[in-house]
Amino acid sequence: MLTAYDYSTAKLLDSAGVDALLVGDSLGMVMLGYDTTLQVTVDDIIHHTKAVTKGVKRSLVVADMPFLSYHVNIEDSIRNAGRLIQEGNAEAVKLEGGREIEDKIKAIINAQIPVMGHLGLTPQSINALGGFKVQGRNEHEAKKIIDDALRLEDAGVFAIVLECIPEELAKIITEKISIPTIGIGAGKECDGQILVTQDMLNMFGDFKPKFVKQYANIGDLIIDGVKNYIVEVQNKNFPEKIHTFKIDEKTLEKLY
Repeated sequence: MLTAYDYSTAKLLDSAGVDALLVGDSLGMVMLGYDTTLQVTVDDIIHHTKAVTKGVKRSLVVADMPFLSYHVNIEDSIRNAGRLIQEGNAEAVKLEGGREIEDKIKAIINAQIPVMGHLGLTPQSINALGGFKVQGRNEHEAKKIIDDALRLEDAGVFAIVLECIPEELAKIITEKISIPTIGIGAGKECDGQILVTQDMLNMFGDFKPKFVKQYANIGDLIIDGVKNYIVEVQNKNFPEKIHTFKIDEKTLEKLY
């Protein structure tokens, strides 16, 4: 699983064989330049999800429910989830949190909308968590995450993202629940993995989380390509004849 925020990237990832694409609220930082994900709106997610789904033929498209889109009441939660499906063309939605939002998750699922859960480090709660920190390192936190995973499974979610928790804890959760776990900074014992595409291709240079492996250096390739373009334009090496169009000579004579 990888993130996607636009048509052309989604088309490439889908063609490469990625099983699922997440239109994550990480778009706030990666695409919109925000410091956190908290400023992302439902309309932002809808806009990007519509673009992603147009480029996909086989991958499952999951849309993030952003901050405050499911925290106020059940009615708003169902309405916002429904908009991501109806207007954004997503096939499922993802919510961050456990027992605190269990009633919202059940209501959304009862509205016939598939839900993916998200436990561990939940970026929408960074102010409450005290920043981007590994979760589940002490007994109390670990037991709560395990219990929340069991609660989410009982509530009907079809999979759970486990973010920034110890590998051993992720293994216990994966063994205890029957639905897939998708890890990000949670080790290899999960059933699947997800990364932010711009991180794993080195296209987002603001920071690099410890759990990210860079599989290509697209950022440097883009910079090198643009620099070459600038030099060729300045030296009039581009465009060449093969990049230009011709006009009939008789027509041309009449223009002088």
